[in-house]
Amino acid sequence: MLDKSPRPAAVNVPNDLAAHWMPFTANRAFKKAPRLLAGAKDMHYFTVDGRKLIDAAAGMWCTNAGHGRSQISAAIAKQAETLDYAPPFQFGIPQAFELASRIAELAPAGLDHVFFCNSGSEAADTALKIALAYHQIQGQGTRTRLIGRERGYHGVGFGGTSVGGIVNNRKMFGTLLAGVDHLPATYDRDKQAFTKGEPEYGAHFADEMERLVNLHGASTIAAVIVEPMAGSTGVLPAPKGYLKRLREITQKHGILLIFDEVITGFGRLGFAFAAERYGVLPDMITFAKGVTNGAAPMGGVIVRDTIHDAFMSGPDHVVELTHGYTYSAHPLACAAGLATLDIYRDEKLFERANKLESKFADAVMSLKGEPNVVDIRTVGLTAGIDLAPRPEQPGKRGFDSLNSAFHDNDLMLRIAGDTLALTPPLIVSEDQIGEIIEKVAKVIRAVA
Repeated sequence: MLDKSPRPAAVNVPNDLAAHWMPFTANRAFKKAPRLLAGAKDMHYFTVDGRKLIDAAAGMWCTNAGHGRSQISAAIAKQAETLDYAPPFQFGIPQAFELASRIAELAPAGLDHVFFCNSGSEAADTALKIALAYHQIQGQGTRTRLIGRERGYHGVGFGGTSVGGIVNNRKMFGTLLAGVDHLPATYDRDKQAFTKGEPEYGAHFADEMERLVNLHGASTIAAVIVEPMAGSTGVLPAPKGYLKRLREITQKHGILLIFDEVITGFGRLGFAFAAERYGVLPDMITFAKGVTNGAAPMGGVIVRDTIHDAFMSGPDHVVELTHGYTYSAHPLACAAGLATLDIYRDEKLFERANKLESKFADAVMSLKGEPNVVDIRTVGLTAGIDLAPRPEQPGKRGFDSLNSAFHDNDLMLRIAGDTLALTPPLIVSEDQIGEIIEKVAKVIRAVA
């Protein structure tokens, strides 16, 4: 059902867009035909010219509870009036301890300690540094090698970029960190195309970890970091049994396993964390995005008690981990996080996502016969739709889809090359799922 509620009035637009160098954006193309947003509420964004766009991307995998939640904005405003900033080094605020406790309660048993930062990128680098430091204090300083995965995304820090496996994100920046290797991607279109949920084929991709152990020696490898669902590369769900097999191999060789749940955390796959969905206990989980519903920057790492406790030695007055950020556990972010977790709990949004998964998958799969659709993958409330690339113009069909959605179809979606990613807020209704799919079909036909 299309939303017929009144549209907001147009707002003033700056007449000079030159000064802002935009991230992960084709700046020249954007400034010729800007996609400017002025407001948001529930399932919709509002453009500067007053149009209403249905949000099929949860902003950027962030706004799981939908936009403009007054409970969150009120908590931020109240906190700003009471305590706008407190130094996180050697001082603390009650809200940080409360939020850490509540996140730890949501995490699998044994993951009991939370280290706060400000983004998924910082969370990935933090987890990697904790892994290296842990092995140092355990007397295994030879364990310095980090293992990522092809087509993986772990943010834009030097550590996260190094273990990440998306070529375009790496190739401008030289050799990055030394001592990094990669597992193969888990995707094989010939055997996995048009899969709902976890592919049956592909658990054996985890066995490549044994090859890396044989190549480098277990005593040189500190950690492996993977996404339970690779999101930014175009939605690649882990095959059935893959994560359990990877856990078995890493455990056998004393290698730490890090799940990057910046995208999958806080309900995207129908559980608080994907580790719960897959029944696998990693050594660390990174999170960000959904923890504050995107209303304030925050990220963090949830750490197993055995790792945390290993640092708690030596004189009491000495800093155990020489790492942190000026804005770690920022008061406004903590307030936003607590209010967000209240909404997830009170509205049972994780459970809601779980119940909607099959209907969402069926709706997205209805696009199978549309022009140039070569694969569709779904898991949780997430889908990737691969479009055949245009000859000699990889990514152009995807980019044209982004523009067609925004300018012509009142739709916001995400693209990864020629893949369209659908990741709506967890409050999406069945009617709105239908509206999104109807608009996506129009977009696909428009760029055919």
